[in-house]
Amino acid sequence: MEPFLVSARKYRPQTFEDVVGQQSITQTLENAIAQNHLAQALLFCGPRGVGKTTCARILAKRINEADSDHPSEDFAFNIFELDAASNNSVDDIRNLIDQVRIPPQQGKFKVYIIDEVHMLSSSAFNAFLKTLEEPPKHAVFILATTEKHKIIPTILSRCQIFDFKRITVTDTVNYLKYIAKQQEINADEDALHLIALKADGAMRDALSIFDRMVSFAGVTMTKEMVAEHLNVLDYATYLKITELLWKGAIPEVLLELDQVLAKGFDAQYFIAGLAAHFRDLMMALYSQTGVLLEMSDHAKAKMMEQAALSEADVLRTAIDVAQQCDFQYKAANNKRLSVELCLMKIASLHQGEKKNDLDERIGILPAALFKNRLPTSEKPMLNMESTPDRIDPQPEIIMASSDGQIQEVKDTQDVISSEVAVPLTIKKDWPIGDVSAFSLSSIKSQKERKAAQKSELASKKEGPQDAFSQELLINYWREYAEHLAQIGQKILSSSLYSDDPILIDGQLIQIELPNDTMKKEVERSSGPLLDFLKEKLNHYGIQLRVEVKEALMEKYAYTPEEKYEKLRAKNPHLDFFKSTLDLELN
Repeated sequence: MEPFLVSARKYRPQTFEDVVGQQSITQTLENAIAQNHLAQALLFCGPRGVGKTTCARILAKRINEADSDHPSEDFAFNIFELDAASNNSVDDIRNLIDQVRIPPQQGKFKVYIIDEVHMLSSSAFNAFLKTLEEPPKHAVFILATTEKHKIIPTILSRCQIFDFKRITVTDTVNYLKYIAKQQEINADEDALHLIALKADGAMRDALSIFDRMVSFAGVTMTKEMVAEHLNVLDYATYLKITELLWKGAIPEVLLELDQVLAKGFDAQYFIAGLAAHFRDLMMALYSQTGVLLEMSDHAKAKMMEQAALSEADVLRTAIDVAQQCDFQYKAANNKRLSVELCLMKIASLHQGEKKNDLDERIGILPAALFKNRLPTSEKPMLNMESTPDRIDPQPEIIMASSDGQIQEVKDTQDVISSEVAVPLTIKKDWPIGDVSAFSLSSIKSQKERKAAQKSELASKKEGPQDAFSQELLINYWREYAEHLAQIGQKILSSSLYSDDPILIDGQLIQIELPNDTMKKEVERSSGPLLDFLKEKLNHYGIQLRVEVKEALMEKYAYTPEEKYEKLRAKNPHLDFFKSTLDLELN
Protein backbone atom coordinates (compact mmCIF):
# COMPACT_ATOMS: atom_id res chain seq x y z
CA MET A 1 0.00 0.00 0.00
CA GLU A 2 1.46 3.32 -1.10
CA PRO A 3 1.59 6.09 1.51
CA PHE A 4 -1.02 8.79 1.10
CA LEU A 5 0.24 12.04 -0.36
CA VAL A 6 -1.76 15.12 0.46
CA SER A 7 -3.12 17.15 -2.42
CA ALA A 8 -1.08 20.21 -1.45
CA ARG A 9 2.08 18.22 -2.24
CA LYS A 10 0.70 15.97 -4.95
CA TYR A 11 -0.61 18.86 -7.03
CA ARG A 12 2.09 21.42 -6.21
CA PRO A 13 2.74 23.49 -9.37
CA GLN A 14 5.94 22.63 -11.24
CA THR A 15 5.85 25.55 -13.66
CA PHE A 16 4.76 29.14 -13.54
CA GLU A 17 1.78 28.25 -15.77
CA ASP A 18 0.42 25.95 -13.05
CA VAL A 19 0.44 28.63 -10.32
CA VAL A 20 -3.11 29.74 -9.50
CA GLY A 21 -4.14 33.34 -8.92
CA GLN A 22 -0.69 35.02 -9.23
CA GLN A 23 -0.54 35.67 -12.96
CA SER A 24 0.99 39.13 -12.69
CA ILE A 25 3.90 37.90 -10.53
CA THR A 26 4.61 34.77 -12.56
CA GLN A 27 4.56 36.75 -15.81
CA THR A 28 6.98 39.30 -14.33
CA LEU A 29 9.40 36.56 -13.27
CA GLU A 30 9.16 34.86 -16.67
CA ASN A 31 9.98 38.10 -18.46
CA ALA A 32 12.85 38.86 -16.07
CA ILE A 33 14.45 35.48 -16.80
CA ALA A 34 13.96 35.81 -20.55
CA GLN A 35 15.44 39.31 -20.64
CA ASN A 36 18.24 38.58 -18.15
CA HIS A 37 16.79 41.30 -15.91
CA LEU A 38 16.46 39.41 -12.65
CA ALA A 39 17.54 40.97 -9.37
CA GLN A 40 19.86 39.08 -7.03
CA ALA A 41 17.72 39.70 -3.95
CA LEU A 42 13.95 39.05 -4.10
CA LEU A 43 11.36 39.26 -1.35
CA PHE A 44 8.11 37.26 -1.68
CA CYS A 45 5.52 38.41 0.83
CA GLY A 46 1.84 37.63 1.28
CA PRO A 47 -0.66 35.49 3.24
CA ARG A 48 -0.11 31.81 3.90
CA GLY A 49 -0.79 29.25 1.20
CA VAL A 50 -0.78 31.59 -1.80
CA GLY A 51 2.33 30.16 -3.53
CA LYS A 52 5.38 32.05 -2.21
CA THR A 53 7.59 29.05 -1.56
CA THR A 54 6.30 27.29 -4.70
CA CYS A 55 7.20 30.25 -6.90
CA ALA A 56 10.61 30.49 -5.22
CA ARG A 57 11.36 26.84 -6.06
CA ILE A 58 10.14 27.20 -9.65
CA LEU A 59 12.25 30.33 -10.06
CA ALA A 60 15.31 28.61 -8.61
CA LYS A 61 15.01 25.83 -11.22
CA ARG A 62 14.24 28.17 -14.12
CA ILE A 63 17.28 30.37 -13.47
CA ASN A 64 19.71 27.59 -14.32
CA GLU A 65 17.52 25.95 -16.97
CA ALA A 66 17.58 29.12 -19.05
CA ASP A 67 21.36 28.82 -19.60
CA SER A 68 21.48 25.02 -19.86
CA ASP A 69 21.67 22.94 -23.02
CA HIS A 70 19.97 20.05 -21.22
CA PRO A 71 16.48 21.07 -19.95
CA SER A 72 16.07 17.77 -18.13
CA GLU A 73 19.20 18.29 -16.11
CA ASP A 74 18.65 18.43 -12.35
CA PHE A 75 20.02 21.52 -10.59
CA ALA A 76 18.88 20.55 -7.10
CA PHE A 77 22.45 20.85 -5.78
CA ASN A 78 22.35 24.56 -6.61
CA ILE A 79 19.26 25.23 -4.48
CA PHE A 80 19.60 25.78 -0.74
CA GLU A 81 16.56 26.24 1.52
CA LEU A 82 16.88 27.70 4.98
CA ASP A 83 14.09 27.84 7.54
CA ALA A 84 14.66 31.11 9.38
CA ALA A 85 12.21 30.11 12.10
CA SER A 86 14.68 27.55 13.46
CA ASN A 87 17.93 28.99 12.06
CA ASN A 88 17.65 32.59 13.18
CA SER A 89 20.90 33.23 14.97
CA VAL A 90 23.96 35.18 13.88
CA ASP A 91 26.00 31.96 13.55
CA ASP A 92 23.47 30.50 11.09
CA ILE A 93 23.73 33.58 8.89
CA ARG A 94 27.55 33.52 9.09
CA ASN A 95 27.58 29.90 7.91
CA LEU A 96 25.32 30.91 5.04
CA ILE A 97 27.65 33.77 4.10
CA ASP A 98 30.60 31.37 4.04
CA GLN A 99 28.72 29.05 1.66
CA VAL A 100 27.77 31.92 -0.66
CA ARG A 101 31.42 32.55 -1.49
CA ILE A 102 31.83 29.10 -3.10
CA PRO A 103 30.76 29.12 -6.79
CA PRO A 104 28.44 26.39 -8.15
CA GLN A 105 30.00 23.20 -9.58
CA GLN A 106 27.16 22.78 -12.04
CA GLY A 107 25.00 25.50 -13.55
CA LYS A 108 25.40 29.25 -13.41
CA PHE A 109 23.66 30.28 -10.17
CA LYS A 110 23.37 29.17 -6.59
CA VAL A 111 19.91 30.04 -5.23
CA TYR A 112 19.29 30.54 -1.51
CA ILE A 113 15.64 30.37 -0.38
CA ILE A 114 15.15 31.72 3.14
CA ASP A 115 11.61 30.99 4.33
CA GLU A 116 9.94 32.88 7.19
CA VAL A 117 12.70 35.45 7.02
CA HIS A 118 10.92 37.75 9.49
CA MET A 119 11.93 35.31 12.26
CA LEU A 120 15.61 36.31 12.02
CA SER A 121 16.96 38.21 14.98
CA SER A 122 18.10 41.80 14.69
CA SER A 123 21.72 40.74 14.93
CA ALA A 124 21.24 38.19 12.15
CA PHE A 125 19.62 40.82 9.93
CA ASN A 126 22.53 43.19 10.48
CA ALA A 127 25.04 40.43 9.72
CA PHE A 128 23.18 39.69 6.50
CA LEU A 129 23.02 43.28 5.24
CA LYS A 130 26.38 43.55 3.45
CA THR A 131 26.10 40.22 1.69
CA LEU A 132 22.53 40.95 0.60
CA GLU A 133 23.52 44.35 -0.81
CA GLU A 134 26.57 43.12 -2.75
CA PRO A 135 26.24 39.35 -3.25
CA PRO A 136 28.57 37.36 -5.53
CA LYS A 137 27.59 37.21 -9.19
CA HIS A 138 26.62 33.56 -8.90
CA ALA A 139 24.31 34.01 -5.87
CA VAL A 140 20.55 34.79 -5.88
CA PHE A 141 18.62 35.26 -2.64
CA ILE A 142 14.86 34.63 -2.44
CA LEU A 143 13.30 35.65 0.87
CA ALA A 144 9.77 34.59 1.76
CA THR A 145 7.63 35.93 4.61
CA THR A 146 4.04 36.33 5.74
CA GLU A 147 4.78 39.42 7.85
CA LYS A 148 6.67 42.01 5.84
CA HIS A 149 6.23 44.68 8.52
CA LYS A 150 8.56 42.75 10.85
CA ILE A 151 11.49 43.01 8.44
CA ILE A 152 13.84 45.92 9.09
CA PRO A 153 13.77 48.69 6.46
CA THR A 154 17.43 48.24 5.54
CA ILE A 155 16.65 44.71 4.33
CA LEU A 156 13.54 45.84 2.43
CA SER A 157 15.51 48.53 0.61
CA ARG A 158 17.96 45.91 -0.72
CA CYS A 159 15.28 43.58 -2.14
CA GLN A 160 12.92 43.57 -5.07
CA ILE A 161 9.54 43.09 -3.42
CA PHE A 162 6.70 40.93 -4.83
CA ASP A 163 3.38 41.11 -2.98
CA PHE A 164 1.33 37.93 -3.36
CA LYS A 165 -2.45 38.38 -3.10
CA ARG A 166 -5.12 36.11 -1.69
CA ILE A 167 -6.50 33.69 -4.21
CA THR A 168 -10.05 34.52 -5.23
CA VAL A 169 -12.96 32.18 -4.54
CA THR A 170 -13.52 31.67 -8.25
CA ASP A 171 -9.91 30.61 -8.89
CA THR A 172 -9.98 28.31 -5.87
CA VAL A 173 -13.22 26.65 -7.02
CA ASN A 174 -11.90 26.14 -10.54
CA TYR A 175 -8.73 24.48 -9.22
CA LEU A 176 -10.74 22.25 -6.86
CA LYS A 177 -12.90 21.19 -9.82
CA TYR A 178 -9.73 20.19 -11.65
CA ILE A 179 -8.48 18.13 -8.69
CA ALA A 180 -11.91 16.53 -8.17
CA LYS A 181 -11.93 15.51 -11.81
CA GLN A 182 -8.43 14.05 -11.49
CA GLN A 183 -9.50 12.00 -8.47
CA GLU A 184 -12.92 11.11 -9.97
CA ILE A 185 -14.80 12.84 -7.16
CA ASN A 186 -18.40 13.94 -7.81
CA ALA A 187 -18.53 17.26 -5.96
CA ASP A 188 -21.30 19.90 -6.04
CA GLU A 189 -20.24 23.37 -7.05
CA ASP A 190 -21.91 24.77 -3.91
CA ALA A 191 -19.84 22.37 -1.82
CA LEU A 192 -16.62 23.57 -3.45
CA HIS A 193 -17.71 27.17 -2.84
CA LEU A 194 -18.09 26.46 0.86
CA ILE A 195 -14.58 24.97 0.92
CA ALA A 196 -13.18 28.00 -0.91
CA LEU A 197 -14.90 30.41 1.48
CA LYS A 198 -13.59 28.48 4.48
CA ALA A 199 -10.04 28.58 3.07
CA ASP A 200 -10.17 32.41 2.93
CA GLY A 201 -7.85 32.82 -0.05
CA ALA A 202 -5.28 30.17 0.93
CA MET A 203 -4.96 27.40 -1.66
CA ARG A 204 -3.07 25.10 0.70
CA ASP A 205 -5.90 25.37 3.25
CA ALA A 206 -8.45 24.68 0.51
CA LEU A 207 -6.62 21.52 -0.57
CA SER A 208 -6.32 20.37 3.04
CA ILE A 209 -10.07 20.83 3.59
CA PHE A 210 -10.78 19.05 0.30
CA ASP A 211 -8.75 16.00 1.41
CA ARG A 212 -10.63 15.95 4.71
CA MET A 213 -14.00 16.10 2.95
CA VAL A 214 -13.02 13.26 0.59
CA SER A 215 -12.24 11.13 3.61
CA PHE A 216 -15.64 12.03 5.10
CA ALA A 217 -17.93 11.94 2.06
CA GLY A 218 -16.19 9.51 -0.28
CA VAL A 219 -16.70 9.91 -4.02
CA THR A 220 -19.85 12.06 -3.64
CA MET A 221 -19.57 15.43 -1.99
CA THR A 222 -22.67 17.59 -1.38
CA LYS A 223 -23.18 21.04 0.08
CA GLU A 224 -25.02 19.65 3.10
CA MET A 225 -22.13 17.29 3.87
CA VAL A 226 -19.58 20.08 3.71
CA ALA A 227 -21.70 22.43 5.85
CA GLU A 228 -22.20 19.75 8.48
CA HIS A 229 -18.59 18.61 8.57
CA LEU A 230 -17.04 22.08 8.52
CA ASN A 231 -19.67 23.39 10.96
CA VAL A 232 -20.49 26.44 8.85
CA LEU A 233 -23.77 28.19 8.10
CA ASP A 234 -24.50 28.08 4.40
CA TYR A 235 -26.52 30.62 2.46
CA ALA A 236 -29.69 28.48 2.70
CA THR A 237 -29.90 29.16 6.46
CA TYR A 238 -29.62 32.91 5.98
CA LEU A 239 -32.10 32.85 3.11
CA LYS A 240 -34.68 31.19 5.34
CA ILE A 241 -34.09 33.56 8.26
CA THR A 242 -34.19 36.62 5.97
CA GLU A 243 -37.50 35.46 4.52
CA LEU A 244 -38.96 35.27 8.03
CA LEU A 245 -37.50 38.69 8.90
CA TRP A 246 -39.13 40.32 5.87
CA LYS A 247 -42.46 38.80 6.92
CA GLY A 248 -42.07 40.18 10.43
CA ALA A 249 -42.43 36.69 11.92
CA ILE A 250 -40.49 37.38 15.10
CA PRO A 251 -41.40 34.12 16.96
CA GLU A 252 -40.28 31.97 14.00
CA VAL A 253 -37.04 33.96 13.70
CA LEU A 254 -36.22 33.43 17.38
CA LEU A 255 -36.87 29.69 17.01
CA GLU A 256 -34.51 29.53 14.03
CA LEU A 257 -31.85 31.34 16.05
CA ASP A 258 -32.30 28.81 18.83
CA GLN A 259 -31.72 25.96 16.37
CA VAL A 260 -28.56 27.64 15.08
CA LEU A 261 -27.18 28.09 18.60
CA ALA A 262 -28.13 24.49 19.46
CA LYS A 263 -25.80 23.30 16.68
CA GLY A 264 -22.89 24.89 18.53
CA PHE A 265 -22.52 28.10 16.50
CA ASP A 266 -21.44 31.26 18.27
CA ALA A 267 -24.06 34.02 18.23
CA GLN A 268 -21.51 36.58 17.04
CA TYR A 269 -20.53 34.30 14.16
CA PHE A 270 -24.21 34.11 13.20
CA ILE A 271 -24.85 37.86 13.30
CA ALA A 272 -21.66 38.56 11.31
CA GLY A 273 -22.81 36.07 8.68
CA LEU A 274 -26.26 37.68 8.60
CA ALA A 275 -24.70 41.10 7.96
CA ALA A 276 -22.64 39.57 5.13
CA HIS A 277 -25.83 38.04 3.72
CA PHE A 278 -27.57 41.43 3.74
CA ARG A 279 -24.54 42.82 1.94
CA ASP A 280 -24.83 40.13 -0.72
CA LEU A 281 -28.53 40.97 -1.12
CA MET A 282 -27.58 44.60 -1.62
CA MET A 283 -25.10 43.58 -4.32
CA ALA A 284 -27.71 41.34 -5.97
CA LEU A 285 -30.21 44.20 -5.95
CA TYR A 286 -28.35 45.98 -8.77
CA SER A 287 -27.21 44.45 -12.02
CA GLN A 288 -23.93 46.42 -11.96
CA THR A 289 -22.85 44.94 -8.62
CA GLY A 290 -24.00 41.39 -9.27
CA VAL A 291 -20.45 40.47 -10.32
CA LEU A 292 -19.27 41.08 -6.74
CA LEU A 293 -21.11 37.97 -5.51
CA GLU A 294 -18.57 35.19 -4.96
CA MET A 295 -20.85 32.17 -5.10
CA SER A 296 -22.15 29.53 -7.48
CA ASP A 297 -24.68 30.25 -10.20
CA HIS A 298 -27.35 28.38 -8.25
CA ALA A 299 -26.69 30.46 -5.12
CA LYS A 300 -26.69 33.67 -7.21
CA ALA A 301 -30.12 32.80 -8.57
CA LYS A 302 -31.46 32.33 -5.05
CA MET A 303 -29.93 35.64 -3.95
CA MET A 304 -31.40 37.46 -6.94
CA GLU A 305 -34.82 36.02 -6.14
CA GLN A 306 -34.74 37.21 -2.55
CA ALA A 307 -33.19 40.56 -3.51
CA ALA A 308 -36.21 41.24 -5.74
CA LEU A 309 -38.38 41.12 -2.59
CA SER A 310 -36.10 43.49 -0.67
CA GLU A 311 -35.76 47.26 -0.55
CA ALA A 312 -32.49 49.15 -0.60
CA ASP A 313 -33.37 51.39 2.38
CA VAL A 314 -34.42 48.41 4.48
CA LEU A 315 -31.24 46.52 3.58
CA ARG A 316 -29.02 49.47 4.48
CA THR A 317 -30.74 49.82 7.84
CA ALA A 318 -30.55 46.06 8.46
CA ILE A 319 -26.81 46.03 7.70
CA ASP A 320 -26.26 48.92 10.10
CA VAL A 321 -28.27 47.24 12.88
CA ALA A 322 -26.42 43.92 12.41
CA GLN A 323 -23.03 45.67 12.36
CA GLN A 324 -23.83 47.56 15.55
CA CYS A 325 -24.83 44.31 17.24
CA ASP A 326 -21.60 42.66 16.09
CA PHE A 327 -19.56 45.60 17.36
CA GLN A 328 -21.27 45.69 20.78
CA TYR A 329 -21.47 41.91 21.23
CA LYS A 330 -18.40 41.46 23.44
CA ALA A 331 -19.43 44.28 25.78
CA ALA A 332 -22.98 42.91 26.26
CA ASN A 333 -23.76 41.13 29.53
CA ASN A 334 -26.56 39.07 27.98
CA LYS A 335 -25.11 38.24 24.57
CA ARG A 336 -28.00 36.15 23.33
CA LEU A 337 -30.47 38.86 24.25
CA SER A 338 -28.50 41.43 22.25
CA VAL A 339 -28.67 39.21 19.14
CA GLU A 340 -32.39 38.52 19.66
CA LEU A 341 -33.06 42.24 20.06
CA CYS A 342 -31.13 42.88 16.84
CA LEU A 343 -33.29 40.37 14.96
CA MET A 344 -36.49 41.90 16.35
CA LYS A 345 -35.38 45.36 15.20
CA ILE A 346 -34.70 44.06 11.70
CA ALA A 347 -38.03 42.21 11.62
CA SER A 348 -39.81 45.45 12.52
CA LEU A 349 -38.31 47.41 9.62
CA HIS A 350 -41.01 46.32 7.19
CA GLN A 351 -43.68 47.40 9.67
CA GLY A 352 -42.77 51.06 9.19
CA GLU A 353 -45.13 51.48 6.24
CA LYS A 354 -48.02 50.06 8.25
CA LYS A 355 -47.28 52.51 11.08
CA ASN A 356 -47.26 55.44 8.67
CA ASP A 357 -50.60 54.37 7.27
CA LEU A 358 -51.94 54.22 10.82
CA ASP A 359 -50.65 57.70 11.54
CA GLU A 360 -52.62 59.03 8.59
CA ARG A 361 -55.82 57.72 10.20
CA ILE A 362 -55.05 58.56 13.83
CA GLY A 363 -54.85 62.16 15.00
CA ILE A 364 -52.31 62.89 17.71
CA LEU A 365 -53.19 65.47 20.35
CA PRO A 366 -51.06 68.61 19.82
CA ALA A 367 -48.76 69.63 22.63
CA ALA A 368 -50.29 73.10 22.65
CA LEU A 369 -53.50 71.71 24.09
CA PHE A 370 -51.71 70.60 27.23
CA LYS A 371 -49.90 73.87 27.91
CA ASN A 372 -51.35 76.65 30.03
CA ARG A 373 -50.87 79.38 27.46
CA LEU A 374 -52.86 81.26 24.90
CA PRO A 375 -52.94 79.57 21.47
CA THR A 376 -50.68 81.39 19.05
CA SER A 377 -52.46 80.26 15.93
CA GLU A 378 -55.91 81.47 17.05
CA LYS A 379 -56.34 85.23 16.86
CA PRO A 380 -59.59 85.89 18.80
CA MET A 381 -58.98 86.76 22.45
CA LEU A 382 -61.32 86.17 25.35
CA ASN A 383 -63.03 89.08 27.03
CA MET A 384 -60.58 90.23 29.65
CA GLU A 385 -63.23 91.13 32.14
CA SER A 386 -64.81 87.67 32.13
CA THR A 387 -61.62 85.63 31.81
CA PRO A 388 -61.04 83.21 34.70
CA ASP A 389 -57.76 83.00 36.55
CA ARG A 390 -56.69 79.88 34.67
CA ILE A 391 -57.22 78.86 31.08
CA ASP A 392 -57.52 75.11 30.84
CA PRO A 393 -58.50 74.11 27.31
CA GLN A 394 -60.50 70.92 26.95
CA PRO A 395 -60.28 69.69 23.38
CA GLU A 396 -63.23 68.12 21.74
CA ILE A 397 -62.60 64.76 20.16
CA ILE A 398 -64.75 63.30 17.45
CA MET A 399 -64.94 59.51 17.72
CA ALA A 400 -66.63 57.03 15.42
CA SER A 401 -68.48 54.15 17.03
CA SER A 402 -68.64 50.63 15.71
CA ASP A 403 -72.05 51.28 14.07
CA GLY A 404 -70.78 54.27 12.13
CA GLN A 405 -72.37 56.92 14.38
CA ILE A 406 -70.38 60.02 15.33
CA GLN A 407 -69.87 60.67 19.01
CA GLU A 408 -68.49 63.83 20.65
CA VAL A 409 -66.41 63.21 23.73
CA LYS A 410 -65.66 66.11 26.06
CA ASP A 411 -63.10 64.42 28.26
CA THR A 412 -59.97 62.71 26.98
CA GLN A 413 -60.23 60.14 29.76
CA ASP A 414 -63.40 58.85 28.11
CA VAL A 415 -61.43 58.20 24.99
CA ILE A 416 -58.67 56.38 26.83
CA SER A 417 -61.07 54.13 28.72
CA SER A 418 -63.30 53.48 25.73
CA GLU A 419 -63.43 49.99 24.31
CA VAL A 420 -64.10 51.25 20.81
CA ALA A 421 -60.91 50.55 18.84
CA VAL A 422 -61.37 52.98 15.98
CA PRO A 423 -59.21 55.91 14.85
CA LEU A 424 -59.52 59.38 16.30
CA THR A 425 -59.66 62.55 14.27
CA ILE A 426 -58.84 66.01 15.48
CA LYS A 427 -61.21 68.90 14.81
CA LYS A 428 -59.76 71.37 12.34
CA ASP A 429 -60.29 74.36 14.63
CA TRP A 430 -57.42 73.19 16.84
CA PRO A 431 -54.14 75.10 16.49
CA ILE A 432 -52.00 73.50 13.82
CA GLY A 433 -48.71 75.11 14.64
CA ASP A 434 -47.62 72.87 17.51
CA VAL A 435 -47.36 69.13 17.07
CA SER A 436 -46.45 66.72 19.82
CA ALA A 437 -42.85 65.62 19.67
CA PHE A 438 -43.93 62.13 20.68
CA SER A 439 -46.50 61.70 17.90
CA LEU A 440 -46.10 59.05 15.23
CA SER A 441 -47.28 61.37 12.48
CA SER A 442 -45.85 60.72 9.06
CA ILE A 443 -43.60 63.09 7.18
CA LYS A 444 -46.37 63.79 4.73
CA SER A 445 -48.79 65.00 7.40
CA GLN A 446 -46.10 67.15 9.03
CA LYS A 447 -45.45 68.90 5.73
CA GLU A 448 -49.18 69.49 5.27
CA ARG A 449 -49.44 71.06 8.74
CA LYS A 450 -46.47 73.32 8.12
CA ALA A 451 -47.90 74.42 4.77
CA ALA A 452 -51.25 75.18 6.42
CA GLN A 453 -49.50 77.18 9.14
CA LYS A 454 -47.56 79.26 6.60
CA SER A 455 -50.76 79.86 4.67
CA GLU A 456 -52.52 81.06 7.82
CA LEU A 457 -49.69 83.42 8.73
CA ALA A 458 -49.61 84.83 5.22
CA SER A 459 -53.34 85.48 5.26
CA LYS A 460 -53.05 87.36 8.57
CA LYS A 461 -50.28 89.58 7.26
CA GLU A 462 -52.53 90.52 4.39
CA GLY A 463 -55.37 91.53 6.77
CA PRO A 464 -56.66 95.05 7.41
CA GLN A 465 -54.34 97.77 8.65
CA ASP A 466 -56.53 100.47 10.18
CA ALA A 467 -54.87 103.53 11.71
CA PHE A 468 -54.92 103.89 15.50
CA SER A 469 -53.79 106.42 18.08
CA GLN A 470 -51.16 106.32 20.79
CA GLU A 471 -53.83 106.57 23.51
CA LEU A 472 -55.77 103.60 22.12
CA LEU A 473 -52.56 101.53 21.99
CA ILE A 474 -51.79 102.32 25.65
CA ASN A 475 -55.29 101.37 26.75
CA TYR A 476 -55.20 97.94 25.10
CA TRP A 477 -51.61 97.44 26.26
CA ARG A 478 -52.62 97.96 29.90
CA GLU A 479 -55.71 95.84 29.42
CA TYR A 480 -53.55 92.90 28.34
CA ALA A 481 -51.14 93.50 31.24
CA GLU A 482 -54.07 93.43 33.67
CA HIS A 483 -55.28 90.18 32.15
CA LEU A 484 -51.84 88.62 32.69
CA ALA A 485 -51.93 89.61 36.36
CA GLN A 486 -55.34 87.98 36.75
CA ILE A 487 -54.14 84.61 35.36
CA GLY A 488 -51.04 84.55 37.59
CA GLN A 489 -48.33 85.85 35.22
CA LYS A 490 -47.43 88.74 37.47
CA ILE A 491 -43.77 89.04 36.45
CA LEU A 492 -44.66 89.49 32.80
CA SER A 493 -47.49 91.84 33.76
CA SER A 494 -45.14 94.05 35.80
CA SER A 495 -42.69 94.14 32.88
CA LEU A 496 -45.43 95.46 30.58
CA TYR A 497 -46.53 97.98 33.20
CA SER A 498 -42.96 99.27 33.59
CA ASP A 499 -43.20 101.50 30.53
CA ASP A 500 -45.83 102.73 28.12
CA PRO A 501 -45.42 101.68 24.51
CA ILE A 502 -44.50 104.26 21.85
CA LEU A 503 -46.02 104.12 18.36
CA ILE A 504 -43.54 104.72 15.52
CA ASP A 505 -44.59 105.20 11.87
CA GLY A 506 -48.08 103.94 12.53
CA GLN A 507 -47.17 100.23 12.93
CA LEU A 508 -43.96 99.83 14.97
CA ILE A 509 -44.50 99.55 18.73
CA GLN A 510 -41.45 100.27 20.86
CA ILE A 511 -41.03 99.65 24.57
CA GLU A 512 -37.97 100.39 26.71
CA LEU A 513 -37.19 98.11 29.67
CA PRO A 514 -34.62 98.43 32.47
CA ASN A 515 -32.70 95.15 31.92
CA ASP A 516 -32.13 92.17 29.62
CA THR A 517 -34.09 89.77 31.83
CA MET A 518 -37.30 91.74 31.35
CA LYS A 519 -36.54 92.08 27.63
CA LYS A 520 -36.18 88.34 27.15
CA GLU A 521 -39.38 87.70 29.09
CA VAL A 522 -41.39 90.11 26.93
CA GLU A 523 -39.87 88.86 23.68
CA ARG A 524 -40.60 85.24 24.62
CA SER A 525 -44.27 86.06 25.18
CA SER A 526 -44.66 88.58 22.36
CA GLY A 527 -46.73 86.25 20.16
CA PRO A 528 -49.98 86.29 22.16
CA LEU A 529 -49.48 90.00 22.91
CA LEU A 530 -49.23 90.92 19.24
CA ASP A 531 -52.19 88.70 18.36
CA PHE A 532 -54.30 90.51 20.94
CA LEU A 533 -53.22 93.97 19.76
CA LYS A 534 -53.70 93.11 16.08
CA GLU A 535 -57.30 92.09 16.62
CA LYS A 536 -58.19 94.90 19.00
CA LEU A 537 -56.59 97.59 16.83
CA ASN A 538 -57.65 95.90 13.56
CA HIS A 539 -54.10 96.31 12.25
CA TYR A 540 -52.32 93.06 11.24
CA GLY A 541 -49.09 94.67 10.20
CA ILE A 542 -47.90 95.93 13.58
CA GLN A 543 -44.52 94.87 14.96
CA LEU A 544 -42.93 94.98 18.40
CA ARG A 545 -39.42 96.21 19.24
CA VAL A 546 -38.03 95.80 22.77
CA GLU A 547 -34.97 97.78 23.89
CA VAL A 548 -33.02 98.04 27.11
CA LYS A 549 -32.41 101.46 28.70
CA GLU A 550 -30.12 101.19 31.71
CA ALA A 551 -31.12 104.65 32.94
CA LEU A 552 -34.46 103.21 33.92
CA MET A 553 -32.81 100.94 36.50
CA GLU A 554 -32.87 103.69 39.05
CA LYS A 555 -36.57 104.23 38.50
CA TYR A 556 -37.62 100.83 39.75
CA ALA A 557 -36.86 98.95 42.95
CA TYR A 558 -37.23 95.23 43.13
CA THR A 559 -35.34 93.88 46.18
CA PRO A 560 -35.72 95.10 49.83
CA GLU A 561 -32.23 96.54 49.68
CA GLU A 562 -33.05 98.57 46.58
CA LYS A 563 -36.28 99.84 48.13
CA TYR A 564 -34.43 100.88 51.33
CA GLU A 565 -31.80 102.77 49.34
CA LYS A 566 -34.48 104.71 47.49
CA LEU A 567 -36.22 105.61 50.77
CA ARG A 568 -32.97 106.57 52.44
CA ALA A 569 -32.19 108.89 49.53
CA LYS A 570 -35.38 110.77 50.33
CA ASN A 571 -34.97 110.65 54.15
CA PRO A 572 -31.40 110.21 55.48
CA HIS A 573 -32.70 109.81 59.07
CA LEU A 574 -33.75 106.26 58.22
CA ASP A 575 -30.22 105.03 58.96
CA PHE A 576 -30.35 106.42 62.54
CA PHE A 577 -33.81 104.95 63.04
CA LYS A 578 -32.66 101.52 61.70
CA SER A 579 -29.51 101.35 63.83
CA THR A 580 -31.23 102.53 67.00
CA LEU A 581 -34.01 99.98 66.83
CA ASP A 582 -31.70 97.27 65.41
CA LEU A 583 -34.00 96.63 62.42
CA GLU A 584 -33.39 94.19 59.55
CA LEU A 585 -34.57 94.32 55.95
CA ASN A 586 -37.11 91.63 55.05
